Amino acid sequence: MAEFKPSKELLSGDTADIYFARTIEILKKEGLNPVATMEVFSSRAGMLCGIEEVQALLSKALSSVNGEVWSLKEGDHIDKKEVVLRITAPYQSYGLYETAICGILAHCSGWATAARECVDAAGGIPVTSFGARHVHPSVAGVMDYSAIIGGCLGCSSIAGARLANIEPSGTIPHALILVMGDTVKATIAFDRHMPTGISRVALVDTFIDEAEESVNVAKSLGESLDSVRLDTPAELGGVTAGLVKRVRQMLDNAGFNKVKIFVSGGFNVERIKQFIEQEIPVDGFGIGSYISSASPIDFTADIHEVEGKPVAKRGRIPGKTANPRLKRVI
Repeated sequence: MAEFKPSKELLSGDTADIYFARTIEILKKEGLNPVATMEVFSSRAGMLCGIEEVQALLSKALSSVNGEVWSLKEGDHIDKKEVVLRITAPYQSYGLYETAICGILAHCSGWATAARECVDAAGGIPVTSFGARHVHPSVAGVMDYSAIIGGCLGCSSIAGARLANIEPSGTIPHALILVMGDTVKATIAFDRHMPTGISRVALVDTFIDEAEESVNVAKSLGESLDSVRLDTPAELGGVTAGLVKRVRQMLDNAGFNKVKIFVSGGFNVERIKQFIEQEIPVDGFGIGSYISSASPIDFTADIHEVEGKPVAKRGRIPGKTANPRLKRVI
């Protein structure tokens, strides 16, 4: 289970919309702190993620008051406008955090949903999240954690792997190969210095033809080599179905049929489906910006009861919204 610790900025209200901070200030000065029920619902269907982080925040916020929190679970499928969270407690204890609650759920659910789309498209072939470089470092770990919730078997960031209680995925970047001047030398050095539990995956598109380099690395590492990774840039046509087939054939012809092929670089759901439909011999997909750049799933929070009295803004139904899937978590 992930361990989330709300930051000082979050707890202090620095990340809140200013009108919530002003609302709390006004209520304090007016001496008003009624027990209120707030419900949070989604703008579209998808996969719920971020709810455990929200629960960690609310555990802190409600630690000194009597309150209840009901929610769906991390990774649950959610329908459009489904209530995923219900809070009943003195309003001043949690009202400041409406911005954060909606924001956490919005981005995490968006990332998890995009990851699930890739995983479904891959049809059982492992998918790894490589999107950390496409987001601000302050959210890279949460993004990768969300991708794991969405079904990815691995992620590249150390922070994301820590949250998901797994080992980070990734071996050799182009930088190591360019600095050392040779793919085989870099791969041998990796094999020499890295723990045995880390898979040996050689990046084979830096200097020479991918198929030729794959065979060179396989001959050098022998049984130690687990996979080769193709990340051919768009300037050279990217990773194509034909390229993967050629690499597979060359490896097989050289007696390295056990060496797997991992592909990355601009893959999205459509490209994954094309590879699967054409039965291209891929053993793993690395997905970056399709997950990291996914549109958030907007969440809305509404007050539905104040001191037990049903209330609502115009257009919404007063009183608690029935959802038998909600379970009490606090």
